[in-house]
Amino acid sequence: MKKIVIFDMDGTLLDSKKDITISINYIRDSHYRLPPLSEEFVVEAINMDVRNLPKMFYGTELYEDKDKKLFEEHYAQQCVQNPYLYDGIHDTLQSLYSKGIKLSVATNAPTPFALRMLNHLDVANLFDVIIGADKVSASKPDPQMINHILKHYDFKHDKDKAWMIGDNSKDMLSAQNANIASAFATWGFSPHGDFESLVHHPKEVLDIVL
Repeated sequence: MKKIVIFDMDGTLLDSKKDITISINYIRDSHYRLPPLSEEFVVEAINMDVRNLPKMFYGTELYEDKDKKLFEEHYAQQCVQNPYLYDGIHDTLQSLYSKGIKLSVATNAPTPFALRMLNHLDVANLFDVIIGADKVSASKPDPQMINHILKHYDFKHDKDKAWMIGDNSKDMLSAQNANIASAFATWGFSPHGDFESLVHHPKEVLDIVL
């Protein structure tokens, strides 16, 4: 029986809010001369179930090409300036890896940013698959990323086990839509979640999986 643990990245494995906010505020200032947003506002906006992020961040109804281009250029360098793994994540990943648990990442961030950040934090080598929203036609809560990972492992629902660990309702719904188990991480961007399975520290993932 294979055991597979799929992690969300931002707000689950690592804290990236400082760099995301810096890059958003860079576009706000460069293109719109708007005052800076707080990290708390940015994280709350990103984690809302229903929201118009271009409107909330830049005052536009849709993402302008110029904003997307400048953000990607700026964040490509900014994303490795301040991220850090949450306390207990590194040890938890090492413990799972040493027990032969299959590890992957499904993030709504673009794959190149995810690879850059996880390599910078020296954990990318622990994951078999690192997939972002740019590799699928629909991001979480759509199950495409999870299904891509499960296919990589030749996952069989009747004999293997898989879990999605994330800090957002989109992570939980993507797991539900892929018909796998999930656990809501309260240590990251979202300290509260109304979900059946909550984990308050990364080491609790070991209790569930092992």
